Amino acid sequence: MLKIFESTHDQFAEAFLRRYGKGTHYSTAVYRHVMKTGGTGLGGLDVFVRFPELARQVENEMVRSPGRLVKQVAGGGVVKFVTRLADDLDIESVVVPMFRRHTLCVSSQVGCRMGCGFCRTGQMGLLRNLTTEEIVGQVFTARHQLGFDVRNVVFMGMGEPLDNLDNVVQAIRVLADQRGLDIARRYITVSTVGLVAGIGRLAKADEGRVNLAVSLNAPTDEIRSMIMPINRSNPLAALKAALRRYPLAKKSAILIGYVLIADVNDRPEHALTLSRYLSPLKAKLNLIPYNPAPGSEMKAPSPEGYERFYARLVAEKVFVRRRGEKGGGIMAACGQLGGKNQTLDSKPLG
Repeated sequence: MLKIFESTHDQFAEAFLRRYGKGTHYSTAVYRHVMKTGGTGLGGLDVFVRFPELARQVENEMVRSPGRLVKQVAGGGVVKFVTRLADDLDIESVVVPMFRRHTLCVSSQVGCRMGCGFCRTGQMGLLRNLTTEEIVGQVFTARHQLGFDVRNVVFMGMGEPLDNLDNVVQAIRVLADQRGLDIARRYITVSTVGLVAGIGRLAKADEGRVNLAVSLNAPTDEIRSMIMPINRSNPLAALKAALRRYPLAKKSAILIGYVLIADVNDRPEHALTLSRYLSPLKAKLNLIPYNPAPGSEMKAPSPEGYERFYARLVAEKVFVRRRGEKGGGIMAACGQLGGKNQTLDSKPLG
């Protein structure tokens, strides 16, 4: 079988040659047709005019089953869609408008085993890793079924990408292939809770640098271990050392996410300690107000509290950007994807 969503152009061409004895004139036409246009039927391609039986054979043997689009819900320009996988598990992906194009937040796992206290996905536990096909399929769906001009991809959906690194790295290779979906690596971001070994492996595995984002969320090991259990085995000092070693592209910086939670990590001294932690790093900080999830005891900061924390960081000369609550109304904001008792006021499909 030909698994096109798991293959770069060259991998697909090699498999095509082995299976059908046809060179890149044929395989390139198929790859471009499927990946760039979303086409399914091959009979209309010029290369198959004299070989209709071959076209039908390739159609029947080419695997394109990343899942079925079953729901979508929109709010404030943000669209969340649900894909049902072959084993009836669901994943969520989020399309965010960015100027004239769109960013797609993709999932890398069904659930997550990191157990962060502020994250709804973490309440699910880890059900399984997504395959390369299921990751790439989210981009394919957003572009060719929903019609969004997706040019930026962020691995910030359900799951910890570095906990499924092999499939994530292969997905990046497929997404970045210029003869296919053609997402430039500089527009791909991999987010992590801070898996030190995984950061090192990503640096070695990724032939062209993608952006790295880290969900930091606390200025001290005590607070971070309380809300992010991964910190007990990957403490802040080890994380900083890994970030300093990560090979950044010339004009890029590590993206640091800091979810501001009332009465947890929002005190003035927390801002000062955070600024000192970040000072030796080439980093940009996104300050994100906590997005409450059903059943959570944590509280969002007040607008005044958020602004005070932001102003303190600016005073400490931290490169910090305000992050709004895009998607909060449809449970599509940071930390809100998934959940065992998921209900969506959504538009069913199919």
